[in-house]
Amino acid sequence: MIKKNERLLSKVLVALVAVLISCNGSQTSQKNQVPKVGFLDLLEDATLAQAKKGFFVALKDSGYSATDGTLEIIYRNAQGDQPTLLQACDYLISENVDLIATNPSLSTITAVQRTKTIPVFMMVSPRPDIAKLTDQTGKAPANLFGVYETLDYIDTSILLVRTVLPNCKTIGTIFNQSEPQSMDALALIEKRCGQLGIKLEKLPVNNSNEAQLVTAALLDKKIDAFFALPDNTVFSAMEVIVKSCDDAKVPVFTSEEGLVKRGALAAFGTDMYQWGYQSGAQAAVFLKQGNTVGLQPELAKVRRRVCNPVKAEFFGLVLDSSFVRVNP
Repeated sequence: MIKKNERLLSKVLVALVAVLISCNGSQTSQKNQVPKVGFLDLLEDATLAQAKKGFFVALKDSGYSATDGTLEIIYRNAQGDQPTLLQACDYLISENVDLIATNPSLSTITAVQRTKTIPVFMMVSPRPDIAKLTDQTGKAPANLFGVYETLDYIDTSILLVRTVLPNCKTIGTIFNQSEPQSMDALALIEKRCGQLGIKLEKLPVNNSNEAQLVTAALLDKKIDAFFALPDNTVFSAMEVIVKSCDDAKVPVFTSEEGLVKRGALAAFGTDMYQWGYQSGAQAAVFLKQGNTVGLQPELAKVRRRVCNPVKAEFFGLVLDSSFVRVNP
């Protein structure tokens, strides 16, 4: 009788162990099904942060959130250092993420150079051909998706200066020669200024630490307006640039909406938050269907004229209702 009970107890224990293993296996399976998203950021920047925010809000709106356990996020920021950016990208790849979100262009370029299999969803990046990412046949990398911008809006951005300041004769700008998008934008600005009869004063800057000194040299040339290019060095030093220009009573214009919140007077360009949101919405489609069928790089959809009402008052300017007011 005792042996019989022992055999019965043994069977019960085996059954309990089997149930526990089954439950644990089920939990592990569910855990493995949680999408893993890598986010590759180049630097800490309030303007770029708007795009990142939009990206994750779009994922949340589609049912993917780290807060409720439906998404795992691995975030890496290179702090503006290119070797660190390479290491960060390699780390995301080693973690077998389901996709890599890139912000801005240098992060995008780095990601598609380091992996050919993991889908890359870009934001705050130029069209692939502008970023020199297309092959000899003009095709973009097969794993590149997300949202790009062209430089077509630069013309309108320069016209904006003349609209707000009809008597503007000289525009000043600084640029980083190592950034292709900045150089392309500069070439377009030079062409447009020439067509409008506006003199363009330009000075190179190598990093954000030089921005204050170079901006001061530019202001010594008695410019009527400063134009902030789509340039990561400018993004990093925006507050310094604005302070110098405000002291000299020179308004700052730009093609980047996020820079208006940081002190520029006005801009015509892409809404950074919406740029990230559009990319995040595309990434959510990939996560839902489990493949990239039907997806391809898209043009940013939301562009608008925005102004900083505080700066408008500071410069004694009245801007019409076509401008969306953006408070700092």
